[in-house]
Amino acid sequence: MKILFIGGTGVISSASVQLASERGMEVVLLNRGKTNRPVPENATVIHGDIRKPEEIKTLIRDMSFDVVVDWVAFEPQHIEIDLELFRDKTDQFIFISSASVYQTPPSSLPVTESAPLKNPFWEYSRSKIACEERLLKAYREEDFPVTIVRPSHTYDKTLLPFRGNYTMLDRMQKGKKVVVHGDGTSLWTLTHHRDFAKGFVGLLGNPQTIGHTFHITSDEVLTWNQIFETLANAADGSFHPVYIPSKIIAGFDPDWGSSLLGDKSHSMIFDNTKIKRIVPEFTATIPFSRGAQEIVDWYTLHPGNRVIEKSFNDQLDRIIKKFEKISQN
Repeated sequence: MKILFIGGTGVISSASVQLASERGMEVVLLNRGKTNRPVPENATVIHGDIRKPEEIKTLIRDMSFDVVVDWVAFEPQHIEIDLELFRDKTDQFIFISSASVYQTPPSSLPVTESAPLKNPFWEYSRSKIACEERLLKAYREEDFPVTIVRPSHTYDKTLLPFRGNYTMLDRMQKGKKVVVHGDGTSLWTLTHHRDFAKGFVGLLGNPQTIGHTFHITSDEVLTWNQIFETLANAADGSFHPVYIPSKIIAGFDPDWGSSLLGDKSHSMIFDNTKIKRIVPEFTATIPFSRGAQEIVDWYTLHPGNRVIEKSFNDQLDRIIKKFEKISQN
């Protein structure tokens, strides 16, 4: 199969590109070439900006694909570009949505693909919902061959699951207090990108997936306390939480608050029956304890990436100081 990955060098997509290449698929990457992640040696790279459709039309004028995957579409206007470019050039178009599109907070767990789509807290999620709706309309009205994939919180060795990335880990290594939303007991699912890839690549070129949606996640469920503790232990640090309601965090930092209220502050457990039925060999085998050690090891070997965001670090100190003062009163 000939697969066009739009993007393909990000945290989630890089493992899927690698696995598709290892399985003998002809991989073509379309991106702007701004990444430090390695690209498979046998992949073809086309440098171009998907937001400039006339430029892309010229670049792919004589090409067609068995599958096109857009990893970087976030708004309905991005979907209009995809429809314009690929209506007659692919047998399957895969849109990378987000599991944050599901009803928030969820009315029942575990979440299946048939759960309502509604997120009143996060604009990012509402835009993804609008993208899905536009693509399904194209599927119904013009047979556009869309498959929708909804990753949840997917990570690799370079990505910590916290606001501020390395900043929070540095605080735990130094024994400093860290902000944890709620009381740290809400349940969360973290998926290693190599596990995600096993489910995702199994969807490529499968005609049974057209018109369907799939989430692909680990079956491991952790509390946020366990997530923090696991990373602190892997880094030989210590976990000293200051529990603060997500709404109060949002008052200090609206962007951080939106991602909490629209996603991370609510327990999310996923039923992966559907992806396992279509891709029987899919199972997530990398526990977060192993993934956390990969993260710590990577940062140990790459000191240049141990970036402490001073503004965020200072903000954490202010939030903690003010909240503890209020709590004492």
